[in-house]
Amino acid sequence: MGIQISPSILSADFARLAEEVAAISDAADWVHVDVMDNHFVPNLTLGLPIVEALLKHSALPLDCHLMIEDPDRWAPAYAEAGAKSVTIHAEAAKAPVRTLRMIRSAGARASLALNPATPVEHYEDLLGELDMLLLMTVEPGFGGQKFLDVVLPKIRRAREMVKGRDLDLWIQVDGGVSAETIERAAEAGADVFVAGNAVYGAEDPSAAIRELRALADKKAEHPRPIGFGRP
Repeated sequence: MGIQISPSILSADFARLAEEVAAISDAADWVHVDVMDNHFVPNLTLGLPIVEALLKHSALPLDCHLMIEDPDRWAPAYAEAGAKSVTIHAEAAKAPVRTLRMIRSAGARASLALNPATPVEHYEDLLGELDMLLLMTVEPGFGGQKFLDVVLPKIRRAREMVKGRDLDLWIQVDGGVSAETIERAAEAGADVFVAGNAVYGAEDPSAAIRELRALADKKAEHPRPIGFGRP
């Protein structure tokens, strides 16, 4: 596994989403879609109808991060709609194994997200059910927050857990990822990076993605990815 960049459209212009996605299509690996319900997190953003509309216009696969209260009910629908990766939160899921398997059976990669204070060790036995583990590097709910270095040891522990089980499992980080923080996260063991303001706040989003990739590549332990990632 190598470096992949998944720009978050939470920082994009919601009135021009199709154009904003097109602006990163030559450099990004995914489009990260933050779905928030104003219950699990104190913010309300995009939902399934917007995802369905984006799928008609995006040349990139959608990476849907569900920060919602009832992911067991809603997550499979995102995979069925055509999202290629669907993430549910461990703190919200009541039947995570069943839901993760339903996501996979609908044709998407299945991912589990953990908030900064949630120990990764509690979910070691579930790693075999995952295609990706998302470790939040901010408290979920809002873009533009400062990267929490306190999560770096958890990223390292997660990487060691994955190595110890010989799994082909991606480790994603989300929150405060920028040119100033991405090297630390990559050195700790992350290989998929969600970046919002660092991409959409830049004058040239594609150039910002290429810069982030180059910085992470310097610290990455693994070669470039195959499959959904860019060669």
